[in-house]
Amino acid sequence: MGSSLEYKVEPAFSHIPAADWAGLKSRLEAARDETLADVDLLTSGGAIPKTKQPLDSGFIMLPANLLDEQEAKGESSLLGQMKLAATNMKDSVDRFVVLGIGGSYMGMRALFEALCHPYHNELPRAERGDVPRLYFSGNNIDNDVTSGLLEVLTSASDYSQLANRWGMTVISKSGGTLETAVAFRLFREALEKCYGADSKEATNLVVPVTGETGKLRDLSNATGYPAIFPIPDGVGGRFSVFTAVGLFPAAVMGIDIDALLQGAADLTERFRTAPIGENPVLDYTGVCHLLEKNKGLTTRILSTWGGRLEAFGLWYDQLLAESIGKEEKGALPLTVVNTRDLHSRGQQHQEGVRDKLITNVIVETPSTSPLVVPKVAADRDQDQLNRLDGKALPELLDAAIKGTNKAYLEVERPTADLVFPKLDAYTLGQALQMFMLATVVEGRLIGINPYGQPGVEAYKQNMGEILYGK
Repeated sequence: MGSSLEYKVEPAFSHIPAADWAGLKSRLEAARDETLADVDLLTSGGAIPKTKQPLDSGFIMLPANLLDEQEAKGESSLLGQMKLAATNMKDSVDRFVVLGIGGSYMGMRALFEALCHPYHNELPRAERGDVPRLYFSGNNIDNDVTSGLLEVLTSASDYSQLANRWGMTVISKSGGTLETAVAFRLFREALEKCYGADSKEATNLVVPVTGETGKLRDLSNATGYPAIFPIPDGVGGRFSVFTAVGLFPAAVMGIDIDALLQGAADLTERFRTAPIGENPVLDYTGVCHLLEKNKGLTTRILSTWGGRLEAFGLWYDQLLAESIGKEEKGALPLTVVNTRDLHSRGQQHQEGVRDKLITNVIVETPSTSPLVVPKVAADRDQDQLNRLDGKALPELLDAAIKGTNKAYLEVERPTADLVFPKLDAYTLGQALQMFMLATVVEGRLIGINPYGQPGVEAYKQNMGEILYGK
């Protein structure tokens, strides 16, 4: 369907003795086997051992299963229903709000920034594919930011005009996350004031995405929202981008969710069958693990070259930190955007503490026609850029990547490359699934359950006790 993502381990691999890599191979393969066996354990219906709880391995086969169901059932499949609801939302509003926190919004933010126009909200509707503007809220408790968005949404006097209409999706598996729940109450009240509490719009323009049970499910059922999509059991929040959590809002924004899922499904098959050396999940996990264990590289820099993948990096930061950062273990993930951050962090990465593995995230072919440095008259060449006459921005970026990697190589700073042939839904689907699988494999490799987030639950409990009393 498209080009394959490629993980290039050099020159990081040169920092790993052959004996260390050979000694890890059987353990990596065992971790892969355990990761895949967890799928059968989850779906078997039998008791899950305490040491495996929680077990959220349902994400692994979900992309393939959703595509298979769509092929068999068409419009009545879950994908078919999501697409229909997305079309209804897209055609009904010009502003669309995603309420959610953590994994409930970060995957969609990664999809939006990578696959939609960089200035999407600034474009006339016709130039943004006849889809609405997109906003995120419910991911923080910030009075000014929340007030600002509500002001934008509710400032019109006539909501019969498409340009003034807005709707939302609220995403929370349990409905118990306070930030999102409070935001939903505020935005629901605002929406009902705009359209009328008893209007069809008050229910039709709200699409909850939630678990089969919980506070948000109960509220959604009681209110009578016509479209409610499930977050399946066995899929945790930060692994949920290929559920309705990511797919429904992506479909509203015109993203090709079939291609996204196909990329993830193909990457899963590659993970399942490809040998080490041809398997990006196992190769990435092995390089990160050995350099952390044997070289002390406990900080993992995801160096995105170009701004469109910054949110993808932030999504991965949360994935790795919450999954592996337990029991006083786990590397520190950090996303940077180059060449921007070469002027703020490059010095530290090249000459600071030797605790960093840098993975470059590179898109080989831009989505737009290359911009070329223009030539000017000699008397206007004070910036001396005529010597770059005819060179395109992708050439300049490529030179920056090669120059930076060369500088790191000269001082023995390990780097590796994750290469997107191009940035589209298919390749992004591969990358999202690759990092989710790699995170689980690493957890199994080091004896950490990659699912669940006990630290987050502690903050929630403490916050509740402060607000409500014990």
